[in-house]
Amino acid sequence: MVTTSSGKPRKPVLRSARPAASAAAGKSSTGKSSTGQSSADSSSGRTTAAAAESGTRTPRGTRTPASSKKDPNKKPSLLERGIVLLEGSRRKATGSAYYTILGAALALTAIGLMMVLSASSVESIAASAGESAGSTFSFFVKQAMFAGFGVVAMLVLSRLGPRAYKKLAWVLLVLAVVLLLLVFIPGVGKEVNGNRNWIEIGPIGGQPSEAAKLAMAIWFASVLSLKQKLLNQWKHALVPVVFPGGTILIGLVMIGRDLGTVIILGLIMVAALFFAGTPLRFIAALVAAGGAAAALMSVLSDNRAGRISAWLGKDCGAGLCDQANAGMYALASGGWFGVGIGQSRQKWSWIPEAHNDFIFAIIGEEFGLLGTLLIVLLFGVLAVATIRMTMRHTDPFIRIVCGSILVWIIGQAFVNIAMVTGLLPVIGVPLPFISYGGSSLTITLAAVGVLLSFARKIPEHKLSESEPSAP
Repeated sequence: MVTTSSGKPRKPVLRSARPAASAAAGKSSTGKSSTGQSSADSSSGRTTAAAAESGTRTPRGTRTPASSKKDPNKKPSLLERGIVLLEGSRRKATGSAYYTILGAALALTAIGLMMVLSASSVESIAASAGESAGSTFSFFVKQAMFAGFGVVAMLVLSRLGPRAYKKLAWVLLVLAVVLLLLVFIPGVGKEVNGNRNWIEIGPIGGQPSEAAKLAMAIWFASVLSLKQKLLNQWKHALVPVVFPGGTILIGLVMIGRDLGTVIILGLIMVAALFFAGTPLRFIAALVAAGGAAAALMSVLSDNRAGRISAWLGKDCGAGLCDQANAGMYALASGGWFGVGIGQSRQKWSWIPEAHNDFIFAIIGEEFGLLGTLLIVLLFGVLAVATIRMTMRHTDPFIRIVCGSILVWIIGQAFVNIAMVTGLLPVIGVPLPFISYGGSSLTITLAAVGVLLSFARKIPEHKLSESEPSAP
């Protein structure tokens, strides 16, 4: 037995076996310690990588990276893959968003021109009785002319950048307010179907409220992008976007008794606040206040109250249900494949001004269910391409502008289609790109130009190994 100097027995010491790397490190006197250490580490790294590739377990005591804790063979869920496919931000950036948005917009515009020619032919012939044959196509010629202006505006705006739009924001707001005030000047403003929302200056006329939609989207984004860190306070979230900016624009349109446009302007405001990151409680309070104001406007107007009663089936007197019923007859008679282009029967004065708000019913009659689904599909393609482009950008200004324009176009299309199919009461909201209306078509194409300006340069997203990729 081994004892100490005092004669007491010494306690045994247990020594652990040294690893190969430590043993190699002990030979520092020979000058080979660093080489042995590096060779051991590299061989260990190769062993770990080979084990990871083959799917086998790594030896005990070998360090594995944190990213390999998740099972690499586990596939993402269907919901995760669907979200990734929708947003597209985890795939390599290509120019597809630009051409998809451009193609969808031009396709809808071309279909709109064709349907305006078909739906307005009867009224054009009746209006041009005794005149030259050229005036038979008056509605189509005017719509084609405004489509040309809109395409030019779209291409010009697509060449601008975020800095230019931020500089133009206040100019567009002031211009929109001035145009809305011109509606109430005698000799300039014009009342149509009980709504005072038109201006005519010589041969030029249009609806200033259409320009106000684009001005609101850009100005809201310019202000909210600068106040993002303060939007959790109600005074910064509402001032000056809601009060006084949005209130002035929406109030001027409301005075002109155009409830349909007021609803769309309200959607743009709510969308801008939502994409800016405003707390949902503020947005919910704003939506409740807007809904109460819309209900009050409907109650105080005999025309709107009658439309709501007709929609609910309580009162169809004085022909209040005729337009809605004729639209449903057109959709029903179209069947699956339609009666053929130009063969609509409801456009023969059964649907008043069939080329305007109820043009979707004529599409359903002449091209059937498949034709209406094509229109819905094109709006869906436009929406998905805009979402995928928006998700790649990190600039809050770009996100707010694109989100507001997206809600404006898709929301207006939804309201129009819901109105024609009987899901909503009849209100004067045109179908974007398709319904007759020069100012509506021109401004909508200009809004597409704004989307294209941000789709021209899409930032790349670096995908990590742990993130699911789209199929």
